[in-house]
Amino acid sequence: MISQITGTLTTKTLDHIEIMTAGGIGYRLQIPLSVYEMLPKPGDAVTLPTALVVKEDQWQLFGFASVFERRLFEKLLTANGVGPALAIGLLSSLTATRLVRAIVERDIPTLQSVPRVGHKKAERLILDLSDKLKELGAEGDVDAPRPSGANVDDAIRALVSLGYTTADADKAVRAVLDASGSGQSAPELIRAALAKIGGR
Repeated sequence: MISQITGTLTTKTLDHIEIMTAGGIGYRLQIPLSVYEMLPKPGDAVTLPTALVVKEDQWQLFGFASVFERRLFEKLLTANGVGPALAIGLLSSLTATRLVRAIVERDIPTLQSVPRVGHKKAERLILDLSDKLKELGAEGDVDAPRPSGANVDDAIRALVSLGYTTADADKAVRAVLDASGSGQSAPELIRAALAKIGGR
């Protein structure tokens, strides 16, 4: 099992990277967007937790932003009808913590915001994983305290309906809450989050 790779980042794209190790071996890793957003520039050193998926016709190596994210990826693969591509898509559209929360809390609209996840697939994810992810959810909350409340969820869903990814919407609303505190209505959160996104 290849559980971690350290080396020099040589190639960086939205869906894969290449790392050259000190031993002269280059590894190609498929990644979710969470990894791309945290990567240094090519030529710099990088260390990533990894997971190796072995199939009859190919071996695929995946890189992650954290051990928590890797553990979630491995759990996702145990769900009926979820392969590596869909698991990476889920982690690219939602933060790891929000994905766990959506499954545990049976939040079908949030899961349906992910490409290739319809109502039946969302229900299957919940059925197969909700109990398995409760322990992971507690771990993820330590890494990234979650915004909560109906107004927060309404604001995030509204931003997603406007075309933003759930990850971007979650991040923008979190930034508003960090700056202004709770107690704002959903429309106020939406306006403030849009201002945050527009000011990047």
